[in-house]
Amino acid sequence: MTSLPALPALPTATYRLQLQPEFPFAAAERAVPHLAGLGVSHLHLSPVLEAVPGSTHGYDVTDHGSVRTELGGEAGLRALAATARAHGLGIVVDLVPNHMAASPRHNRPLREVLRDGPDSPYARWFDIDRSAGDGRLLLPVLPARLPEVKDRLRVSGGALHLDGQEFPLRPGTEGLPLDELLDAQWYRLGWWRLARTELNYRRFFTISELIGVRVEDPEVFAATHAKIVELVGDGVVEGLRIDHPDGLADPQGYLEDLAAATGGRCWTVVEKILTGPETLPTDWPVAGTTGYDALRHLDGVFTDPLGAAELTDVYREFVGKAADRGGLWEATERRAAYEVVGHDLAAETAVLTRLAERICAADPALRDHAPWALRTAIRELLVRVPVYRAYRTGDEDVLTPEAARGAKAAFAVPEEAAAVDVVRALALGTLGEGPDHRAFRARFAQTSSALRAKSVEDTAFYRYTPLLSANEVGGDAGRPAVSTEEFHAYCLRIARDWPGTGTVLSTHDTKRSADVRAAIAVLAQCPQVWAELLAEVAGVPAPDAHVAWTAWQTAFGFGIPDAERLGPAILKSVREAGLRTSWTEPDTEYERAVADFAAAGPGRIPLRSASEAAFTLEPHIRAHALGVLLAQLTMPGVPELYQNTEREYRALVDPDNRAPFAVGPDDDRTALVRAALRLRRERPEAFGATGTYTPLTAEGPAAAHCLAFARSGEVVTAVTRLSLRLSEEGGWQDTELVLPDGRWADVLDGVREFTGGPATELKLAELFAERPVALLARLGD
Repeated sequence: MTSLPALPALPTATYRLQLQPEFPFAAAERAVPHLAGLGVSHLHLSPVLEAVPGSTHGYDVTDHGSVRTELGGEAGLRALAATARAHGLGIVVDLVPNHMAASPRHNRPLREVLRDGPDSPYARWFDIDRSAGDGRLLLPVLPARLPEVKDRLRVSGGALHLDGQEFPLRPGTEGLPLDELLDAQWYRLGWWRLARTELNYRRFFTISELIGVRVEDPEVFAATHAKIVELVGDGVVEGLRIDHPDGLADPQGYLEDLAAATGGRCWTVVEKILTGPETLPTDWPVAGTTGYDALRHLDGVFTDPLGAAELTDVYREFVGKAADRGGLWEATERRAAYEVVGHDLAAETAVLTRLAERICAADPALRDHAPWALRTAIRELLVRVPVYRAYRTGDEDVLTPEAARGAKAAFAVPEEAAAVDVVRALALGTLGEGPDHRAFRARFAQTSSALRAKSVEDTAFYRYTPLLSANEVGGDAGRPAVSTEEFHAYCLRIARDWPGTGTVLSTHDTKRSADVRAAIAVLAQCPQVWAELLAEVAGVPAPDAHVAWTAWQTAFGFGIPDAERLGPAILKSVREAGLRTSWTEPDTEYERAVADFAAAGPGRIPLRSASEAAFTLEPHIRAHALGVLLAQLTMPGVPELYQNTEREYRALVDPDNRAPFAVGPDDDRTALVRAALRLRRERPEAFGATGTYTPLTAEGPAAAHCLAFARSGEVVTAVTRLSLRLSEEGGWQDTELVLPDGRWADVLDGVREFTGGPATELKLAELFAERPVALLARLGD
């Protein structure tokens, strides 16, 4: 294959496209001229390797060695790359190293493991604990208990068949009677509900349909990355987004292997969720994260802290007993962690317990720790991990002595609490270096990551809902606001340490798009308006106050009454919350009531125009949306636009936000995007790896409502924050901003010019006379 010439290593901006059979490579190729016209430098493609037929996301990989046929195959990807390159664009792809589809019909390595057992050359690909039960791999795929479906099993062609599923037979067993045949296999077919407690393979979070892959094994790494490395070597792929690195046994080791395999030729970012003040490990060979930490700071700096606190009070009063743990974030988060670790992740904690038992039994100094005590210690330490997981360094900051003391408090007998010290030492890697010791440390960290994701992102965020705009991946629902000082400190650190990191506002995983969150966030500036709106729609009966609050706030953010889109999102929220119904134990009567309420209320009533007070919020929603967008496009890092977000984009949780891309009409966002991205391409030195970030501070009575910064003395961004509060306080009045020295042009209108310097003060009322944001470029001498 002919290699393509190299583009600059650091993208100026990326554009994410969700590939699927309805939007294959050829469709993406047709979109290239439009996307190039926006000013991005790279297309970011969702996973491109072979996946389960019909998959709309591609994370269920079935073959690492081939590009997905349904998307157009390798020829289609190479044609897309060539067309993109002709328009000055490169390709970034989403790489999924942690898991594959657990479908033997489509996953050949897994199929061979099921057929040949531990002797299969692919047995090393998967984390299978054969010390559990009878040593066979449990496949929790049956719709009911085995005796209830056994008469539907069919044997033919060397395989078992059931309802479209296919399972290979161990050689020499095809002619056995059915019961003997089932017992003779290397695997055991089981009821899907057994996965919670009996599963003995590592999976993605709690999704048994995705089996973990052991990329820490050099042979497995080489086999699963050969095609991607080839595409990188040929210049087809120039950047990689690494999906869920926290699921890997050794994320740093994996990233080092990847950097060595690609020769460091790729811009690589990791989907690493940072919690609170946590920072990315400095020794990871990557450009940074995919941007959820930037999202938290961007959303936070446009959220009113005092109003958010008032809104929380309104929430607690409205929801009352329907609120989980009295509407307190910390209690909600901790309760969800206990539920998930004890229920959804029971199989994972069982693996850890078995490992700990073996280690203790083999070490005379550790004997006689009861299995229940080890299990309790594992649970109590896991729920006290304050971040997603520990890594090679900094473990002591994660599994602290304080966490150990808290874990010990769960034991009635102090002597039994000594199990906590054993488990903590194993998790820290200070108690030995045997195979079981290494396995325990890795699996503890992997389980910790799954626990955090499921208990916070997928449970607590749906139970604690005062301000839904704060409930995004990496967010802090208990502290939704970020001060301008915190925002500037974050940007200064990113410019210094991670100038190539990603920044995002909307992704395929955000629960609400940036425009939906902008509308919701404005409610923090007017809690009483929100309370009045709820009173106006009180005549629509809801199943309970919690779902009423969540559904109406979602509808307000969405802005358009649309039962077909709002209904599924609201139903998903109550299932994820798990307070009255769930995915695995649905309460059909309650869910029917939720669906009826969604159709009669949020799906029918246009809440944003339900009253004059709500209607007057629209300019402030626009100010928020434009402000956060311009800040993202010009702050340190590489900005990513999610498909369709170059204009107003209202989307809810997946699958709503994963609809195929479609070119739409331009609006004021599109002009802003083009102007900002054009500036990034014209002045790479201002925004690139050596670019600087300088906070600018306004002076005057409304100074707190201006967020402003300069990039390398060449570009100034100034935006309005909390515009409703600003209006209530009398507007900008005499508030001024001092620009850096020189002459400056407003690139958003192409007409206005300003002079900077300490002796020249710019009235913000003048700067923001036409729009709530300004983007200034320094003019030549």
